[in-house]
This record gives sequence, C-alpha cells and structure tokens, in this order.
Amino acid sequence: MIIVKTPFRISFCGGGSDIKEYYSLYGGAVVSTTINKYVYLSMHPYFYKSGYLLKYMRHEEAESVDQIRHRIIREVFKDYGIKGVDFNSSADIPSGTGLGSSSSFTVGLINLCNIYTGKYMSKYEIAEYACRIEIERLKEPIGKQDQYAASFGGLNFITFNQDDTVNIEKIFLNRENLEQLQKNLAMFFTGETRSASKILTDQKNNLSNNSKKLSFLHKMVSLTYDLKNEFMRGNIDALGEILHTGWMYKKELADGISNEKIDYYYNLALKNGAIGGKLLGAGGGGFLLFYVKEEDREQLIRALSDLYRLDFRFETQGTTLIYYE
Repeated sequence: MIIVKTPFRISFCGGGSDIKEYYSLYGGAVVSTTINKYVYLSMHPYFYKSGYLLKYMRHEEAESVDQIRHRIIREVFKDYGIKGVDFNSSADIPSGTGLGSSSSFTVGLINLCNIYTGKYMSKYEIAEYACRIEIERLKEPIGKQDQYAASFGGLNFITFNQDDTVNIEKIFLNRENLEQLQKNLAMFFTGETRSASKILTDQKNNLSNNSKKLSFLHKMVSLTYDLKNEFMRGNIDALGEILHTGWMYKKELADGISNEKIDYYYNLALKNGAIGGKLLGAGGGGFLLFYVKEEDREQLIRALSDLYRLDFRFETQGTTLIYYE
C-alpha cells in the first residue's frame, strides 16, 4: 500500500498569464501558495492481476487500461504500464472550487506511480509531465501554474517564460509576518462549483481578439512583481489592495468570471473590514478569498455568516509520500 498527499493552492495574482497563448508572447507570472487541504491517492496490488479497481467520484472496474473512463488515470497508467491495481482517491475539498484540484490530482498520481514503479522524478519533472498530460494530451484549456504549485508547495513567485520553461522562486517571510499573513486571510465558499473549461476558453479567445482585455492581463502580471517585492520587504498589508486591483482587472477578461451573487458578497465584505479580495480559480463559483486586518476579522466573519468559512494554513512540502508498506 502506498499513499501520497498533494496540496491545493490559492493564487494571489497573475492567474491567466500561465496560459500558453499569453506567456509564449509576453511571459507570465503568478504569486501563489499551497494550503493544508489535500487530495489523497492510494494504490496497492489488486486481487485480479491484470484488472483495475478504481474508486474516486465514481466506482470503476476495468479489465484493460483502455477501458478506464477517467482520462487522467488512463493516460498516466498507460505511460507507466501499470495494471492489476486497486486505486483510491479522496480529498478535503470537492473539485470545481478554484483551488487547482484537477492538477493536484494529476501531480499526486504521477508521484504515486513513480513510487509504485520505483522511478524517480524531480518536483520540476513531475510538474512538467503533469502539464503535458493535461494540456498537450488531453487538450484541457488550462494554464501551468497549478501543476508547479502542487508539486513544489509553499509560497512562490512562478514565472512562465516564452520558451516554455518555468522558474520557481521561493518567497521567504519571517515567522512573524507569515503568521500574520495567515491570520489576515479569510476564505468563504460561495456554495457553487463549476467547470473552468468554458470560462478559460472564452478568456483565450478574448486575449487573441481584444487588445483592451489583453492590457488588463498585462496589468495583472505587473501586480505579481509588485506583490513579490512588497512581500520581500515584509509589507504583507500590500496584499489587500493588490488583491482588489487584480480582481477588478480579472473580471474584465471574460464573461462569467463573476456574477450577481459573487459581486454581492464581495461588496458586503468590503463594507465589513475586508481591504481586498478575489474569487479563486477561473471564476463563476468556488471560494472567495479576502485580506482583512486581524482587528476586523470577526466583523467580516459575522457579515458573511451565511457562507461556509474554510479554516486553512499554509503548507510547504508539495506532493508527498505519507505511507509505504
């Protein structure tokens, strides 16, 4: 039995610039951190040596790898030649909530298969391979930030270069600032999950056809450099205004990123202590993240009491083996 856990992430700014249609022309950048909410994947030999027993959101029994309906599992198992396994997946948070769950699953699965077959990959190679599976092979209209965040873990400044390479730069905060940053963040579930595919497809089309929308994404990338520099100076309070400005820009990128419900709760939060915030992920649903001073935190929580609040902490390990027998 082998079990790995892989964290979800929250992206502070720059999301959308990790799409190839953008970074191949201009270069992209994001600032993100992983949190202590995970997808857990386990695998052990199956009684039937050539078949598959797969348990995730659905229950699958397959006699051959080509019969596996889960596209990511099918493609990765093909590459590794894996057969005769009992595979299980569970997660702290459902998919479609803007925390990069799909890529966390892919990264975790690659890590799991490496351990199961005795193969070694660096964290960079795992992330790179996850991108190939999701973006190139399965043609998902997504970017590259989630795979690298899930693989490396921690608070990072990630740049996407025109030559398709990716740089990971750790952002180091002293203990006091790191603790304060965690206390000043509050996350609330809107009650709605969504598929990112349509919004991201519309965003891609807009970037190639609309110079005004492209200019908003240029500004969002500029904000990532501002945030990195402010964090390096120890100015964590800069995050509030940067989140707000980035969210105003992001809403201009495509229809469906926000809606009446999201705008209502966002504005309510601003009236009750939040300095700034954003909807995590592509848009349309999932989690709202806010930056709020510690002395105003309880007021914000009371104002948004009809939304589920998720407690979380930062994590630094990325995809990790937690059990091996």
